[in-house]
Amino acid sequence: MSTSTYTLEQNESYARIDWKAQELIQANYEELEQVIRLLFKKEYANIILNLGQVTELDGYGVSAIRKGTKICTNELGLFAIVSKNEGIQDRLDQAKIENLTLLNTVQEAIDAIYLNDLENDFEDGSEEEDEYGSDFTEAGEDY
Repeated sequence: MSTSTYTLEQNESYARIDWKAQELIQANYEELEQVIRLLFKKEYANIILNLGQVTELDGYGVSAIRKGTKICTNELGLFAIVSKNEGIQDRLDQAKIENLTLLNTVQEAIDAIYLNDLENDFEDGSEEEDEYGSDFTEAGEDY
């Protein structure tokens, strides 16, 4: 193909793939898998896949989305799918993809990524809770 099927935007927090084709099917799903692998090698755990122009999604496209979701989730990140198309949303719901994040707008996806990062930071801070717990015990032993 001479024209690209997608555009890619990358910043510190996430990468955004805007899928330009009207379909994500057997004929082009490998392009999506390639860009996901590329982003994974660049250590992106948060990826937004904007399917705003997509009107057709087959099992191959669903499989690529499932792989992207799994890769990001394994890295404590988020693979957020953006689509307002009810047919696409229904297709993804029926696929029962574990940890699927499906949103209506790119802004909602960005917000979800920041929220996910905050939650991960908070969970990393659970060591502080352990310290508090041990301080509390030590204080109790002083009595």
